Amino acid sequence: MTNHSSVIELNRNALANNFKFIKNLIGEKVTLSSVIKGNAYGHGIQQMVPELQYLGVNHFSVFSSFEAKIAHESLTQAATIMVMGDIAEEDISWVVENKIQFFIYNISGLQTLLREAKKQTKKIHVHIELETGMNRHGFEQNQLLELVEIIEENKNLIEVEGICTHFAGAESSANFKRIQEQQQSFLKGIEFLKIKGIEAKKLHTSCSAGIIAYPQFNLDMVRIGIIQYGLWPSKESQLTYNVKHEYETQLESVLSWRSSIIDIKNVKAGDFVGYGTSFLAETNMKIASVPVGYGYGFSRSLSNTGRVLVNGKRLSVIGTVNMNMFLIDVTNIEVKIGDTVTIIGQDGEQSINVSYFGNLSEQLNYELLTRLDKSIPRVVV
Repeated sequence: MTNHSSVIELNRNALANNFKFIKNLIGEKVTLSSVIKGNAYGHGIQQMVPELQYLGVNHFSVFSSFEAKIAHESLTQAATIMVMGDIAEEDISWVVENKIQFFIYNISGLQTLLREAKKQTKKIHVHIELETGMNRHGFEQNQLLELVEIIEENKNLIEVEGICTHFAGAESSANFKRIQEQQQSFLKGIEFLKIKGIEAKKLHTSCSAGIIAYPQFNLDMVRIGIIQYGLWPSKESQLTYNVKHEYETQLESVLSWRSSIIDIKNVKAGDFVGYGTSFLAETNMKIASVPVGYGYGFSRSLSNTGRVLVNGKRLSVIGTVNMNMFLIDVTNIEVKIGDTVTIIGQDGEQSINVSYFGNLSEQLNYELLTRLDKSIPRVVV
């Protein structure tokens, strides 16, 4: 354990297993861009980048220039970093200087970066994001002509690295028709740009769910997030994979989260436990306190419903989860102060996976992971 009240462990072998799984799906010709936004889905950008590079990854996708800087500082060798969203005004100069690639999705953003490119007499490296039906980001069809004119006028300063879009829910068959329409819209946009003399080095549309449900849309590059960490985008994605491939290949969760018992005490029958009156001891009990709470990502909704593992046994969370602490019922097992408490992960033959933890706390895998406090140490094991 570290000097923090808990630790997040990152399993190197599990990560390698997941990348083998992904490579088997997409083949050798498709570029894999590792999505490390949201602090690498809670796993830690600084910890994950070196591990991913060791596995051969040389392309990373982040959301912001803030994340791009962390990724850039974490590189062990040269690699491409691509910003899919926000570039802070104070980072514009750094982005251009370091040849950071980025999505362009409106004219004003492009012009802002162009001004800095002219100042530095350096090219900007852009991915043109097309609006295809998600109605979030991207150029509409009627905006492409203006975009083309700007690119043509600044050929010496703009390198079109990619043309892309994002599917609106590839993890669910309920979105099948919408995604088919998006793909057609994307192809139409590509054709228009091609006629106008603009072709990109890479076309990309697919995320983790996309490579499972729509492998025909993998194109030149895929942006892989959740499955590299060993989690399915949805239960439906997992079932789709199993049906298509007729065998079950296990993804392995990279992340475990552990703390320890810091106190043990006896409670008399009839006494309330913790804040308020949400838990009444119906019999004499032995309880233990764990120094983790909703301030670290252990949701308050786990009050009286959560489960953890101690000494290979599954134990109940009792009472209201505090900001920095929760209590567990240890009445029927032998425990001592300092014993490990597994919040997510395996202990003996028992395990609590991210999906189970997420279901109990009524959070998506994505939401749960990105809410894990950044101050918790991440340790590669």
